[in-house]
Amino acid sequence: MACRDCSENWFWKKLGRCKRCMDQLTSLSVICWVVWFVWFKETPSSIGSIALLFAGFACNVLLFLHLWMKFVVLPLKKRHDGDQQ
Repeated sequence: MACRDCSENWFWKKLGRCKRCMDQLTSLSVICWVVWFVWFKETPSSIGSIALLFAGFACNVLLFLHLWMKFVVLPLKKRHDGDQQ
């Protein structure tokens, strides 16, 4: 990624700070689930279906972590840091 936050080395410093990452994860998640629903819903035990399920869940989990950090952890951290000053 080209943004400053995504150029960080540590994984937890990247989460919840990059809107581009969240947009990409949202798009990938929607694409994975639509493709699975249209082409693989009838054969959930096929290798393609299982791969799309894993990809969809992985995108959803990473997107959830981004959103959790952005809307819960970082605001609480900012409020906590502001109280100490």
